[in-house]
Amino acid sequence: MDRGSDGTDLTLQGIGTPRYDREQRVGFFTDTSICIGCKACEVACKEWNDVPADGLNFLARSYDNTGHLSADTWRHVAFVEQPTTDPESARSGVRWLMSSDVCKHCTSAACLEVCPTGALFRTEFETVVVQQDICNGCGYCVSACPFGVIDQRKGDGRVWKCTLCYDRLRGGQTPACAQACPTQSIQFGPLEQLRERAAARIEALHDQGVDDAQLYGDDPGDGVGGFGAFFLLLDKPEVYGLPPDPVSTTRDLRTMFNAATAAAFGLLGIAAATLLGQRRG
Repeated sequence: MDRGSDGTDLTLQGIGTPRYDREQRVGFFTDTSICIGCKACEVACKEWNDVPADGLNFLARSYDNTGHLSADTWRHVAFVEQPTTDPESARSGVRWLMSSDVCKHCTSAACLEVCPTGALFRTEFETVVVQQDICNGCGYCVSACPFGVIDQRKGDGRVWKCTLCYDRLRGGQTPACAQACPTQSIQFGPLEQLRERAAARIEALHDQGVDDAQLYGDDPGDGVGGFGAFFLLLDKPEVYGLPPDPVSTTRDLRTMFNAATAAAFGLLGIAAATLLGQRRG
């Protein structure tokens, strides 16, 4: 195991050679408390995956030129500027919240469940990947995603999103974004180990008086069965543009189908009874 001078397991921080096997679910833990907004993850993602440039767009809000996740932005670093009265703030009157957002690789992935062609599939690492050569551009997955992650590329029509560097995983490598992160804000490794690490980090922050620190997406009992890429946030999820209580859009489909089937049989029964009554009359 690769460890730093303080004994920290570097393989969970995108440093050194990753140690995992294909029977383990792997993912990301993004600790926003140490994100500096450098966007190295965005650049590394684009370079490795050959994702097109976003262009030099001035959005007239903060220093963010990408704005949100899209077919051409698989990692997005949000800059949230908040007024503060904290005299110990790094900048007088301002607090910066920065967070590198990405596809959540949900346990219950609605995008995968509604895909009619099988273009979306779950890998041996329990990540969700799009096969562009099979995608027909129907867009069902776009409306199914509760996070607005998956998107159709203009002039192409097919959908694109983070693959958690599936090609690198198959070669035993760390995803490009985690490898490039200079502060280890983006950590990669076996998901269960990341959850343990995140719980310890939250406890440490609470002991330091950072009471607003919370984990987002680490709970397997949530509306999407837990994320494969979860976060430590310093404010409410909606402050970062994230839904506070995400639910898989396909969660109630079985119940709805059963209810519709029961209603259809009920109508058939009424129609049959009516017809039988008319014949007897």
